[in-house]
Amino acid sequence: MAQTSQVVVIGGGIGGLTAAAALHQRGLQVTVLERARTLDPVGAGISLAPNALRALDVIGLGDEIRDLAAWQGDGGLRTPGGRWLSRANAEAVAERFGDPLVLLHRATLINSLAAQLPPDAVRTAATATLADPGDADRPARVRTPEGEWEADLVVAADGIHSGVRRTLFPEHPGPVYSGFTTWRVVIPVPGAEPASHETWGRGRIWGTQPLKDGRVYAYAAALAPAGERAPDDEKAELVRLFGDWHDPIPAVLAAARPEDVLRHDVHHIADPLPAFHRGRVALLGDAAHAMPPTLGQGGNQAIEDAIVLAHHCDDLAAYTAARLLRTTAVARHAVRVARLNLTGNRTIMAVRDTLIAALSKAGPALLLRSFDGVVDWRPPQPPYAAGKDPGRQRSEEHAP
Repeated sequence: MAQTSQVVVIGGGIGGLTAAAALHQRGLQVTVLERARTLDPVGAGISLAPNALRALDVIGLGDEIRDLAAWQGDGGLRTPGGRWLSRANAEAVAERFGDPLVLLHRATLINSLAAQLPPDAVRTAATATLADPGDADRPARVRTPEGEWEADLVVAADGIHSGVRRTLFPEHPGPVYSGFTTWRVVIPVPGAEPASHETWGRGRIWGTQPLKDGRVYAYAAALAPAGERAPDDEKAELVRLFGDWHDPIPAVLAAARPEDVLRHDVHHIADPLPAFHRGRVALLGDAAHAMPPTLGQGGNQAIEDAIVLAHHCDDLAAYTAARLLRTTAVARHAVRVARLNLTGNRTIMAVRDTLIAALSKAGPALLLRSFDGVVDWRPPQPPYAAGKDPGRQRSEEHAP
């Protein structure tokens, strides 16, 4: 006999747990099925922008995460030799968008989200597949090795290689390789007090961000063939690619061990899905609209999805209408940014750097304006960010 739950969430990552918490707060019985043996996330740091913080306000986590903000003072964009192309001030970001930019470890966010759920709501080591999406007259069915679940709603948060997406939309081509690979590391760096910065070179990017716990989150990207790996180890590869770049990059590399470095090729969904739902099933996060990390919006958009889905859980067509156009626009923006900041063309690089430096001299507001319509999003229901007037909210239906 099938087990029953009003909501079954497939995937215990950031999007899935946010959706589970939001739906639980609506009074629904929620079961999360996570195939891994623990909720320990694969990955390192995550950047939460004001749009995600406002979404987390809805489930009461916004202020807890805001308290983890570590970026103080100036940061910005640099060349490999260390020259500043632009300066970004943490206070200017908060003033323009009403909230800070928070860098934190993914595990910290996962733990905070899981704490919003009853202890028996999350089932790990539970591989799940969609057996039947259901319809208006019958529940959806999810199959696991231990048996089937029936649900009024299935939330598919099973990542970029989503099996549920393939079941719902078998004709969709799925994700494509973005043309570059990434490395990430979260470590203590003795004696270093790195300012928040990102550095753009020829076909390469490096970023260094301080975390509230004193560690450093560093990330890198480079153009590379899909599937390529270092002949020795990935730390050695980073030293070859970035070892002669400006401080504190050499110090970060010196502090890292080979086993600290994560490497992943970047894929994205180039052709938007026709919908984010079918039957009683809703897709969210990377399963619905995987995008390059060049805007830092992948996890943020998953959090938005989750809050909007909880708002429209009785009308999945409204969920698709609210999210499809917005996430498509953000994903395309991320692809354009990736082409610009990872270009290997020296002429384009020179024009790009000159333009960024000129805009920076004209005032930081001109550069921050490129994030308008992305990080100024507001959720469709209160509470909103602290100190904000709900009458000024910009609903997701009107966001690009």
